Amino acid sequence: MSLTRRIIPSLVRVPTKNPIRFLVPNLYSALAESAVQSDSKKKSDEIVNSICNSFRRGWNWDTLKQKFDLLALNDSMVREVLLQLREPADARCALGFFHWAAKVKSFDHGVHSYCLVIHILVGAQLVRDAKVLIESVLRRSAEISDSKLLVVEFLLGSYEVSSSKLLVFDLLVQGYAKLRMAETGFEVSRYLEGHGFRLSLASYNSLLHVTQTQRSDRSDGLIWRIYEHMIEKRIYPNQQTIRILISALCKEGQMQRSVDFLDRIHGKRCAPAVIVNATLVYRVLDAGRIVEGMALLKRMLQRNMIFDTVAYSLTIYAKVKSGDIDAAWDIHEEMIRRGFNANAFVYTAFIGAYCRDKRIEESDRLMREMEDMGLSPYDETYNLLVDGLAMVGRVEESLQYCRKMMERGLVPTCLAFNKLVAKLCEVGHVKAANETFTILLEKGFVPDEVVYSLLLSGYGRIGEGEEVLKLYYEMEYKGLSRTPLVLSSLIESLCWCGKLGEAEKYLRTMDDCSATRK
Repeated sequence: MSLTRRIIPSLVRVPTKNPIRFLVPNLYSALAESAVQSDSKKKSDEIVNSICNSFRRGWNWDTLKQKFDLLALNDSMVREVLLQLREPADARCALGFFHWAAKVKSFDHGVHSYCLVIHILVGAQLVRDAKVLIESVLRRSAEISDSKLLVVEFLLGSYEVSSSKLLVFDLLVQGYAKLRMAETGFEVSRYLEGHGFRLSLASYNSLLHVTQTQRSDRSDGLIWRIYEHMIEKRIYPNQQTIRILISALCKEGQMQRSVDFLDRIHGKRCAPAVIVNATLVYRVLDAGRIVEGMALLKRMLQRNMIFDTVAYSLTIYAKVKSGDIDAAWDIHEEMIRRGFNANAFVYTAFIGAYCRDKRIEESDRLMREMEDMGLSPYDETYNLLVDGLAMVGRVEESLQYCRKMMERGLVPTCLAFNKLVAKLCEVGHVKAANETFTILLEKGFVPDEVVYSLLLSGYGRIGEGEEVLKLYYEMEYKGLSRTPLVLSSLIESLCWCGKLGEAEKYLRTMDDCSATRK
């Protein structure tokens, strides 16, 4: 037996007081840890139940402080209390606990706690209290995080467990609007829709309203991006929406342009809703987003939000914009067959396309055809022809259209006029260019430094130094900045005219300006 013990010790039973502990050495420690956790959970549950019952009984804060004076709240315990008080009947208790924890126990609520209470309040239709907390958590989240989606992510995460309602997400977006955080509110609205939550028209109207009051949001077109998104999602406008967008057009200084644009198409004044809808589609198409613009137009036609004649004209414009002129003419013929009249907007679109393709004869023919039909060319029509004719070197015709434009009380754009001046100076007709420029100034034309640079160079080439200096003094009098372009043209022209002393003086001025910029 002793030999056996020495050879095979593992096969011999070793006496022990507790064979189970010997075979499973970690079992006792695991059981002990589980027992501790169970006791801890039991105690935590008892505390949570005690807190909930105390609030249900309506105890005041002093009594609660005495009872729970030694209690140290943590995130888990706060969450459990709020979840126990999530039913509508306990919503006031949940709100009371939230404030008591913050004020008396100095507990720093996280975004998750805010969101749980907001859900509970909305579920109980305590909307006013929910709005206050929403504004508070939005301000707080903006301070502690760069994420625009922090609050909405917590709200989505606690939506199912809190007996909430869809209204909570409308209140969230409206909260962003109230705090004048329209861009973030719009981003959150799209995030919610991506998760299957559809917002109300009232929420979008609140975003539109605050956007049209803020110059920065108007300048980047946010209000129109929001409205475009609404139509895409089949959230259609009411009278309040239209009033807001009409106000935005007025503040952007675009109202008259939109009205004129529709007058040229429809022949008479349109309702505000038609003005707004046509303006949106035109903006999208003009930005080159043809597919999106046509999708918007289709939605609007389905809802009778836009006139057929306007829809035809915008469709033709879209085809022209995408370079499919033949298809555009086909649609134009269909429009005429259906009893709609040709209009100046459509003809101008065709003239612009032909000018860009340097098919000037066809542009000129369409202009004459317009006039024969009694259609009135407008500033853009003339600008296209002034620009197009100058571009192909037909300077006299370009100048004629510019003069005809002025006779009608219209003034060209800087871009079109500068191209005409460049070509006139190129062929030595500087005086004609300057005379036309003088007449335009009297009619309210606002020049840029480019036209002065062109005229300075033009007079320099023909050796008229006095005219060069006269133009430069005029430019200074008008307060236009002395850019490197102007100073270079001035110095070069003075050199051509033999005024080297004057040229050297302005060269020093140019050096001083360059040093100042550095």
